[in-house]
Amino acid sequence: MGILTTIRQRESLSFPARPAVPHSPLTIVGGGIIGLSIAFECAKRGLKVIVLEKTACGGQATGAAAGMLAPYSEIGEDPDDFFTLCHHSLKLYPDWQQEVRTVSGLAFEYTRSGSLYLAFHEADELALKSRLEWQKEWGVQAEIVRGQALRNLEPHLTQEAVAALYYPDEHHVYTPDFVQALLAACEKMGVHIVQHAGEVRFKEVTADGLLLETGEKGCFSTDQCVLASGAWTSFFEEPLQLRLPIFPIRGQICAYEQGQEEIKHIIFSSQGYVLSKGNGTIVCGASEDIAGFDTSTTEKGISRLVKWSRYLFPFLKDKEPFHCWAGLRPATQDGYPLLGRLRHQPNVILASGHYRNGILLSPVTAKVVADIIEGRQPAVNLKMFDPLRFQ
Repeated sequence: MGILTTIRQRESLSFPARPAVPHSPLTIVGGGIIGLSIAFECAKRGLKVIVLEKTACGGQATGAAAGMLAPYSEIGEDPDDFFTLCHHSLKLYPDWQQEVRTVSGLAFEYTRSGSLYLAFHEADELALKSRLEWQKEWGVQAEIVRGQALRNLEPHLTQEAVAALYYPDEHHVYTPDFVQALLAACEKMGVHIVQHAGEVRFKEVTADGLLLETGEKGCFSTDQCVLASGAWTSFFEEPLQLRLPIFPIRGQICAYEQGQEEIKHIIFSSQGYVLSKGNGTIVCGASEDIAGFDTSTTEKGISRLVKWSRYLFPFLKDKEPFHCWAGLRPATQDGYPLLGRLRHQPNVILASGHYRNGILLSPVTAKVVADIIEGRQPAVNLKMFDPLRFQ
């Protein structure tokens, strides 16, 4: 394909040679979990990589995430290519996180807790049976538990829960520590990480390369670019001449000090989730609303979480959250990520719009993008995620 040759070998580029401008065959815009994962995988495959992050790595949607790896609980409809993508990524996670741990030399929480999706009425249980039936065809390990079996799994759970769909293979990570380990792993693999770069824009785009201009760190030239900028990806609509309907959805979360009572699993319901972290906190989320790029919390959003968490676990009635926060989830118009190379700008690859599943989908996204760069056929079907599907 020739796209990994240096800029000095390309006489046809329209912008003048600038010896002081750092150059890399691959530049990734966005230093969240998706951008760092792509950088790590590409560096493992021998590519020279630069990551440009507007603020601090992991400081946006990634830093606010609860770190759940739970596609079976969160996808209740019939299977499609999105379910396949999530299912495949979960299977990659045990080896993926171990590799990050080994390369970085840093520890982080990765808990194989399993999850319980609760039913409170007979109609709820019927829906769980339907979900169980189609997911088992995909090899998902699951069972419906009731009565004492449910209480044995989760002793402090409300008596109002009549049954639950138990997924032993759903896990969670402590995202802040995981991101720091991934960042360290990238640096050890030779990735050049540029944090606090400010706004990044395409100064020049040609058939052979790009010149990227940052608000704080100057210019960078590259042969090809991956946009992994989450909710901010829509800002590149004009230079790329295509619609990028990615919108920020504010997700509000609160945390309690754990005390003597422990929640053993990820607890899901139609109203949200609750889980315990290894640092002695109980996390409850997520109240979602549209608020632009505002990451402040609201009394309405947090109070709904408090009410629901106290209903699920009565021991929380005497506790108040000690910490509340919000993050911006990048949601596309149809709920699926934009993943693939642009046919009209073949030196640009999109990897954005993962909405609630950025942590879960990071390993499969990294491998898909690296395969695209190397000209290989990815292991998953990308038709549903075509970046040009909104044209």
